[in-house]
Amino acid sequence: MATIPLRYASVRDIPNYGSAPRNDPVSLAEEPSPKCDPEDFLDGGLAAWLTVFGAFLTLFCSFGQMNAFGTYQSWYTTHQLQDMHPSTVAWIGSVQLWVFFFSGSFIGRMFDSYGPRAIMALGTTVYVASILLTSVARSYQQYILAQGVLSGLGVGMLFYPPLASISTHFNKYRATALGIAMVGSGLGGTVYPILLQCLFVRVGFSVGLQVSAAICLVLCAMATATVTSRIAPGKVDTDRPWFNLSALQDSRFSLLVIGSCFVSLGLFTPFCYIVSYATDHGVDSTTAFYVLASLNLASVLGRIAPAHFADTFGRFTLLVPCAFLAGLSSVILWSTAHTLAQLLIYAALYGLFSGAFNALVVPCIAQISDIREIGMRIGLLYSIISFPSLIGNPVAGALLRVCHGSYTGLIMLSGFSIIVGSLFMLLSKLKIDPALFARV
Repeated sequence: MATIPLRYASVRDIPNYGSAPRNDPVSLAEEPSPKCDPEDFLDGGLAAWLTVFGAFLTLFCSFGQMNAFGTYQSWYTTHQLQDMHPSTVAWIGSVQLWVFFFSGSFIGRMFDSYGPRAIMALGTTVYVASILLTSVARSYQQYILAQGVLSGLGVGMLFYPPLASISTHFNKYRATALGIAMVGSGLGGTVYPILLQCLFVRVGFSVGLQVSAAICLVLCAMATATVTSRIAPGKVDTDRPWFNLSALQDSRFSLLVIGSCFVSLGLFTPFCYIVSYATDHGVDSTTAFYVLASLNLASVLGRIAPAHFADTFGRFTLLVPCAFLAGLSSVILWSTAHTLAQLLIYAALYGLFSGAFNALVVPCIAQISDIREIGMRIGLLYSIISFPSLIGNPVAGALLRVCHGSYTGLIMLSGFSIIVGSLFMLLSKLKIDPALFARV
């Protein structure tokens, strides 16, 4: 069986890479590094594609199920937590997002030191335990701890290591490989709303989640066995800070971070409120879940097609318009959607463009980073955007209350925050190449 040689004993021995010039002072190299040999990245092979397959599996059952929180939101507000306002219930999903994002910097640092498998094995244990604890939770505080804190941490340990591992196997086709892996979250977000709703109705909430936990255990165990990194894990460097904020001195990266903050403020609002919006506008409750499923299904195409073309036309070149169109679709289409057909059209377009953003932001980080900083920078970005992600859905819910049940304020906040974020990402692209239509 063919194997991929491990050419470097330590991450310090890896040369710089990336299509963007590396003339900024952020690089960790103490002296000029030799130009990267294209053969350093094999862009394929058994180990590389097994890593993509493993990442697909973990994202399907972890991030994919997190994308289905609208199903939980709707169920909680009509069952266990029916006495609470939707904006209060939304804190469960927001805490989950915050823990998931904020843990990124720590997990990225652990990946740089220990590799993916130990982190993913622990993440599998934490994530499955969180689902089982959620199945027996009885109070709001218990849901916050189990589904919010514990689940968010488990998802983080299953999300960051496989994506960073893919970046060590691919260079030219990195966006394509990451896009294929990210399809897992889109398919998971398509399957889980329907699966969970059917389980909740037929066997009950507790048993339904126990079935989900069993599925996640099997898939995550398979993923842990298949994900590898081409960088040999090294010993912990105690001189390196856990939060390496010096990376923000790179204006390309800092502008990308600022743009991602604005995007994350509104990106998850449709995932949380689209089901309740549909039911409030006359869509039958047994059908409304298909709107969320359609949104996630469209994101599958958004994760594949733009990521594939990004390797040809440029990752930033496609990231910017996809983010802009995601926000614009909410402002124009969601605000005017009052029938099931109109909601399905909006869900398809928003899923397409938001899925593209999710698939392209990681390869964009890798493109402007030293290979020794990939895990740290991915984690740092997600840690920073954890704060707008935390407040996005509760603020949207507060606007829903202030507007006396009208979704207009909620929709405008979501759409325009994403549009503003796309403009900062455009500035990041122009920092790499000032030509507006350059392939970057």
